[in-house]
Amino acid sequence: MKNILLAEDDMKQCENLRKMLHMIDNKFNIYEAEDKNKSLEISKDVHIDLFFIDISLKNSSGLDLALELRKMPKYEFTWVVFLTTHVEYLTKAFKQVHCYDYIVKPYNKDQIINMVKKFSLHSQNSNNSVKEDERKFIFLDLKSGVNMKFYIDEIIFIESIMRTCIVHTIRDSYTLRKISLKKILQLINCNYIMQSHKSFLVNIKYISSINKVDSRSSEICFEDCDKIALLGYRFRNDVLEKLEKG
Repeated sequence: MKNILLAEDDMKQCENLRKMLHMIDNKFNIYEAEDKNKSLEISKDVHIDLFFIDISLKNSSGLDLALELRKMPKYEFTWVVFLTTHVEYLTKAFKQVHCYDYIVKPYNKDQIINMVKKFSLHSQNSNNSVKEDERKFIFLDLKSGVNMKFYIDEIIFIESIMRTCIVHTIRDSYTLRKISLKKILQLINCNYIMQSHKSFLVNIKYISSINKVDSRSSEICFEDCDKIALLGYRFRNDVLEKLEKG
């Protein structure tokens, strides 16, 4: 059973978000706080699995709260989602806190549902025998200029389109500042992410099926992802062999 903390000083907004979350799963344990001190108090007494934090809290900043949480070993890698009407703060949020995503108010029901589904998928796919501080990650520059932290086990696939790379993760898709697939593969240095095509890197742990298109290529489908990657003839045997070995 997941514990979720809503750090939000607008009670109406908090109520709306709580209702949306309970519509997704009425078994969520939802805790509420309107300021930093109460949020930290709850977080120390209860292990929180997912934080929704308003950028502007009562008597404090949501960024300050998130930075305090990151100092606590058990929350160093926990999902933090910022709630905001102030988009200008997001670069700072990604750089300093490494938040996992953000929601611009007013809340959009479909966006909340999709985000929590991605969180649930992440929870299911995480290897409980691996400590959070042992998870591999890389920093990549987004097209917007933000230097973003990517956990490698959250990457579904990466594609190159017209010399622009796009990273598709369990949370969202992110366009990178100019970098090659070859360089990304070197930085990742992971045995379960491999090249499947001249324009694609794929995480074999998320592959659900491979469908032949013609004699030279196939389409790769992924779990809980509506996007596809390509499998080229030159890489086919290596990918299939890796899949068979698990």
